[in-house]
Amino acid sequence: MRRRDFIKGIVGSAGAWPLAARAQQAAMPVIGFLHSGSPEQNGQRLAAYRKGLSDAGFVEGKDAAIEFRWAEGHEDRLPAFAVDLVRRHVAVIISLFSTPAALAAKAATTTIPIVLTTPADPVALGLITSFNQPGGNVTGFTAMNSELAAKQLGQMRSLVPKAARCYGLVNPTSTLAEPFIGDLQAGAARLGVEVEILRARTGGEIDAAFANLPRQPGSDVLVVSPDPFFYFRHAQIIALAARLAMPAIYDSPAWVETGGLMSYGADLLDIAERAGTYTGRILKGDKPADLPFVQSTKFELVINLKTAKTLGLDVPPNLLAIADKVIE
Repeated sequence: MRRRDFIKGIVGSAGAWPLAARAQQAAMPVIGFLHSGSPEQNGQRLAAYRKGLSDAGFVEGKDAAIEFRWAEGHEDRLPAFAVDLVRRHVAVIISLFSTPAALAAKAATTTIPIVLTTPADPVALGLITSFNQPGGNVTGFTAMNSELAAKQLGQMRSLVPKAARCYGLVNPTSTLAEPFIGDLQAGAARLGVEVEILRARTGGEIDAAFANLPRQPGSDVLVVSPDPFFYFRHAQIIALAARLAMPAIYDSPAWVETGGLMSYGADLLDIAERAGTYTGRILKGDKPADLPFVQSTKFELVINLKTAKTLGLDVPPNLLAIADKVIE
């Protein structure tokens, strides 16, 4: 072989490796991840999702790629993000506990499979036609946390027996607001507790809602609706509740782990992991319409004893006995 041909062969082979790598990467299925919040606040949920995805045979970066679109609390960005993922021809779109993201994805495509987790009723939201036969391109899991307000209020009453008034914090622009309000009012009526609804859709409105509270120590409690906007603002809400010495309950342990008093809701990490498994099944060829939309039956109660002590509350033994996790 002549020297010139030998050198050309080497150069050609060197160029072939990156091309081969790019071809392999191009063949790797891409998952579009759409969320109204931020990655910093969703680390545990993402880890659980990746575990489920890995258990289904897809390791991120090896068997599948993930394109992330985080709205960072600006839900108005979600429709454009969803359209962008559709234009990129992702294999599946995933939304974890972000109903606005799920609705944006549903509006953007009727063909790309969508796996979502939501705290609300997906049938009532128009995301699916039924739990057993979702129909269309959407499947996933629901925590139904928006309909646990009465149960949460009951647990707060166990902790604060003299509670006579309950404040419910809702985002008036959210589809979760009305189911939450209805359930909270029904529970309050059974307990003989007065209900006042606080509405806030911006950080400034959250501050204003708390600033105007006619605080009655020992008789007031707060129940926060499971809205992704509030979760994005959870540090602000926890600080405001602490400033007013207001006992509050939330839907997720993440609130309690960062200083909140108590949470009750579906096991969100279990749901996120199962969503990863569903994603893997779809990447292997299963159709969303054939995968039942699952309602969670695994719930957890978490109590922060340090926060309770700061508020001057003694957690009764019967409540501690049923707690799934106690933070000391």
